Amino acid sequence: MKKITLLSIFLLASASSIYAQNTTKAPVKRNSPTKTIAQKDANKSADDDFNRWTIELNSGQSKGIKPYETNYYSSQIHDVGGKFNFNNFAVGARYMITPKFGFKGNLSFDDLKNGSGNGSKDFHTIQKGIALQAVVNGSRLLGIDDVAGRWGLLLHGGLQGTMITSFTPNTIGDSHNYGRTEHNFGMVIGLGPQFRITNRLALSLDISIYNYFRQHFNWDGSYSDNSNNLNGQLMTTSFGLSYSLGSQKMHGDWAVIKDKNIKEIEALNQRIDEMETLMNDSDKDGVPDYLDQENNSVAGVAVDTKGKMIDINRNGVPDELERYLADTYTSKESTNTANADMIKRMINDGYVSTYFDPMKSTPTNVSTEGIDFILTYLRTNPTATIDIIGHADEIGSSEFNQKLALNRAEAVKAILVKAKIDPTRLNVISKGEDASVDKDSDGARKLVRRVTFKVK
Repeated sequence: MKKITLLSIFLLASASSIYAQNTTKAPVKRNSPTKTIAQKDANKSADDDFNRWTIELNSGQSKGIKPYETNYYSSQIHDVGGKFNFNNFAVGARYMITPKFGFKGNLSFDDLKNGSGNGSKDFHTIQKGIALQAVVNGSRLLGIDDVAGRWGLLLHGGLQGTMITSFTPNTIGDSHNYGRTEHNFGMVIGLGPQFRITNRLALSLDISIYNYFRQHFNWDGSYSDNSNNLNGQLMTTSFGLSYSLGSQKMHGDWAVIKDKNIKEIEALNQRIDEMETLMNDSDKDGVPDYLDQENNSVAGVAVDTKGKMIDINRNGVPDELERYLADTYTSKESTNTANADMIKRMINDGYVSTYFDPMKSTPTNVSTEGIDFILTYLRTNPTATIDIIGHADEIGSSEFNQKLALNRAEAVKAILVKAKIDPTRLNVISKGEDASVDKDSDGARKLVRRVTFKVK
């Protein structure tokens, strides 16, 4: 039934949405009802549940593809000393607007030299760059993120501004200019496979190609005074680490993104669960728990609209229970053991009480029926003994209330003794202050100015 109700609500909501898109938008009411928490949660974008910021650090090799002067060639994997040529370094930050699309900015440094054994003349050129690029999470775009597991793929492209400086020494007859600098501008595209190492840390391989529009430097450091651009190209291959920042434990590129419709269904499901909880009736008295002020009422006893057992004479015993007990248990002919156990339990649970006015130790007129009930029980059960337990509210000192509670118990005992109950069957106890109710409430204090009984 719950699933059918949920599906019906969802279909109605979908139909309403389609209808609204094909009709004129109605004016917004200034005093519209406040949305419930569940509705607000449902209206939140599904894109809010992932870390958007990521910092990235990369290092690898950059190679100038073109242009070069005669007898100069691209740098190789190894430098002149035979070591791997780590000549590219980059650091950046990325912000994902949605789980699939974002932007990143980065600073880069490229140190270009001739390679080992490639026959090129010596050269040394440095490039410093700053780039702004759009980023696409390829795994999410292709819909393979669930299958890929810890693997991922990023695609990126954008614009880069650079500053190129030649440190190649001038030689007679060539166009190299030591220390000369030029500002450049171009485009970059690239892709980067990823592997998530921990929840927040990932290892990446990035391959990028740069194309510059107004370059006048050859990568060997020679400079062209010709007004025509040289259309330079550069390629970088680098390894890196990315670390996800945010409140979520999982890296933003691998976060589980819930569909907005699913979130709306979950919100509706939560509201239905809340409604079902509110409609629970723990004591089966026909009054839901959220309205029930006495959710432990005895089964079968009449209650009012607030779930409280009806006690018109206010003697502490519900009327129906009082009549039933009087009819069933106060006659000497009753020998049913189960019934005897039940009446004993009712007395011990406090359903039979005698009440008092503030600071008084004489029972109120309307509550003497509780004493009469105990008297009848003791006469019907001549071997039974009871504790007479006095209570007081919190008004006054603790010492005073301890004595007042004792006096109330003694007063009830005196009445029973005068009714010819053997005093050895009656044990007086003072419980002193009863702090179970709000001491600032007159009505609540009435409930604890009493004497209760316990059958032993």
